[in-house]
Amino acid sequence: MRRLLSSVVAICFAFVSLTIPVCADDVLTGAHAFELYCVENESVLLSDNADQKLPMASTTKIMTALITLECAAKDNKIVEFTDEMTAEGSSMYLKVGEKVTLYDLAVGMMMQSGNDAANAAAIAIAGSIDAFADKMNEKAAEIGMTNTHFVTPSGLDDDAHYSTARDMALLMAYALQNEDFAFITSQTEMSVDFIEPSGKRVTYPNHNKLLRLYEGCIGGKTGYTDTAGRCLVSAAKSDGMTLIAVTMDDHDDWDDHIALYDWGFAHYAALHPQMDLPEMTVVGGVSDSTPLHIDSSKSLILPKEQTEEVQARLYLPSFAYAPIESGEEAGKIVYTLDGEAFGTIPVLYDDTIEYDSHPRTFWEWLKDFLKIR
Repeated sequence: MRRLLSSVVAICFAFVSLTIPVCADDVLTGAHAFELYCVENESVLLSDNADQKLPMASTTKIMTALITLECAAKDNKIVEFTDEMTAEGSSMYLKVGEKVTLYDLAVGMMMQSGNDAANAAAIAIAGSIDAFADKMNEKAAEIGMTNTHFVTPSGLDDDAHYSTARDMALLMAYALQNEDFAFITSQTEMSVDFIEPSGKRVTYPNHNKLLRLYEGCIGGKTGYTDTAGRCLVSAAKSDGMTLIAVTMDDHDDWDDHIALYDWGFAHYAALHPQMDLPEMTVVGGVSDSTPLHIDSSKSLILPKEQTEEVQARLYLPSFAYAPIESGEEAGKIVYTLDGEAFGTIPVLYDDTIEYDSHPRTFWEWLKDFLKIR
């Protein structure tokens, strides 16, 4: 048997609703295409031409660095730079015969936008540029980038190398889940210690000026070619809400990203749920109960003007059977707007409680029976 514990509360904070339409006219940009994306609700706040296929220049290296870091986490092998890895354009200035790790090649991509670093990682991981491009496209399909096709790991122009503002927002949201990527992209500069020549250290500044220009910026990647124009993918976080801005072919990208973030954080905010939670009765365990807590890693977003209309209801079973693990989901809080549910926050067990395997007396059995009743 189960009972329903319910509590309806007015919420004084805000979060994004997928049903609230917004238009690109709210923020004027110089971009050929752009998108402002909310990570927590996987929703689009503003966009224009966001599904148009366009060249994305060195913002491509978000994908290249991500795959490189995923490989480095398994085997951070040492890469010797060779003639076939050389590339035109921006560089971390690797010389033939020098050796660095895969991780440091990702640093060179994200700080210095090194085309040489991108080629070196691609060939070291997959054996060739073409084979690495296959890996990039496989990862794009996994992420849901349906209007993207990769050819070069560096982002140098190719007619068959393209993406969209929407797909690049999805890529950045996915990449930020990788702890190594999130750390590197947030740094204003990083140093690389070369394996060969031994003792060589180079400090590379991050080309992403938003890290210095905008409080709350947590990373991003620049890009430019004559064909693509100025491209920029960035992310910013404030009060529990993460936004990603993507602009493609934009002569004023720094100011446009700032304007997009200012608009997003002014109109939306994250819910910080607060609710008195009962203890959960546990049957058949070495303890009789456990406290509960709200999953603080989850948040919901809504336009600020609708905050007074939000209600929350707590759903929990009457009891739990041992064993249970700390952090497992015990129930949920369901949030509604105008009577319709639009999001949930998990409620979790505080304690780990093992099953009590000792032979039970009649009185212990009766005690558990009365708990269930």
